[in-house]
Amino acid sequence: MASILPGHVAPWATGFIIHHRSFLLIHALFSLANISLEGITVLLLVIFLDMVHRIEEEWSTLISSIRNGTIPDFEQIDHVRAYLELNMHADPQRADELQRIGPPLSSPGWAQRVWPNLKLFTSICSGTFAAALPQARSVLGPNVVLHNPWYICTECLIGRNLNPEDTETFVVATDELIEFLDMTEEQTRGEVLQAWDLQSGKFYQPVSTTQDGLWRYLIDDVIQVVGFDPRNGLPVFRYSRRKNLEIRLPHALITEADLLSVVYAFSGEDTVEVQEFTTVIDDRKFPMTLGFFVSITGNIGPNVKLARQKAFAALAATSEEHQIAFDTDEFGLPTIRVVKPGTFADYRRWRGESMNVGVGQIKLPAVLTDPKAQEWIAGRVMMEL
Repeated sequence: MASILPGHVAPWATGFIIHHRSFLLIHALFSLANISLEGITVLLLVIFLDMVHRIEEEWSTLISSIRNGTIPDFEQIDHVRAYLELNMHADPQRADELQRIGPPLSSPGWAQRVWPNLKLFTSICSGTFAAALPQARSVLGPNVVLHNPWYICTECLIGRNLNPEDTETFVVATDELIEFLDMTEEQTRGEVLQAWDLQSGKFYQPVSTTQDGLWRYLIDDVIQVVGFDPRNGLPVFRYSRRKNLEIRLPHALITEADLLSVVYAFSGEDTVEVQEFTTVIDDRKFPMTLGFFVSITGNIGPNVKLARQKAFAALAATSEEHQIAFDTDEFGLPTIRVVKPGTFADYRRWRGESMNVGVGQIKLPAVLTDPKAQEWIAGRVMMEL
């Protein structure tokens, strides 16, 4: 339990901390103490940003622990404290270095100042997670390579990264049997396609058969084939959306891909820079509309009053039915509510603790359907645009 595995900086015992906040902070503590860090690997990009915000909150405590060689009194770590303490040694010089640099959000490129040898950041950062890339890049600095190694789900590996510098494009993996359903045709039995049947530009749903016992298991994702790998002919694809993360309105269906395009349309320095988001059907007033909860970085821009109009224009571009519904007073301008800093990190902690699951299993969905979760987030709104 006290051992530090090759390629890691925190003791093995850290993995037995199930409290979300403490798990991140103990990893942060041992990472900050190690100046020779060369790479950072996290499952999801937003988990790294959660850790950054926890470091910001506990900066003085972490610096003091490194200076004195002690483990802070974080929640629910008593069962592994003894193993952690064996690996924590007083380092006043390192503490002074960190104190001079300052906390993560104090200056751009913070990570490369803290870890001069940092070269590679590895994480899933495509799809809706891509919205957090600008802040991650600001923290990491321009010279750290961002690598998205896989397109993976709980059931199996579906694709591998095609180009290390491209976080959105993948090649179909051959570890398991991946077949496909054509999303542009009415699905009937027997229309399962093989990799060599796919066509560039079309949308497909992966179907997985695995060595562990799954047989033609439908993955609730939709991918778009964009070409074929010249090395072996395997399909090259990009993630499009989740099938089960859609908003069905009386007049139209809004997909996850539509939601992401709307966020990109109204996010910017002149309005608000969105870091993360989730959506709901906003029926607080008539007519109902699409509601966004967003976390932001930086300051409110001078053209923030245009954000809702930009959101609607982008949404109307996905389907003319939105404009028709708006003109007949059946659909309103999308609403945008800005939540307090750290709200979505707290959401992952809250959901993890209430469901008793680990850090990597909790995601912020693009569509929030749970009324209790909606109420929880609505209670943390600090302003509405």
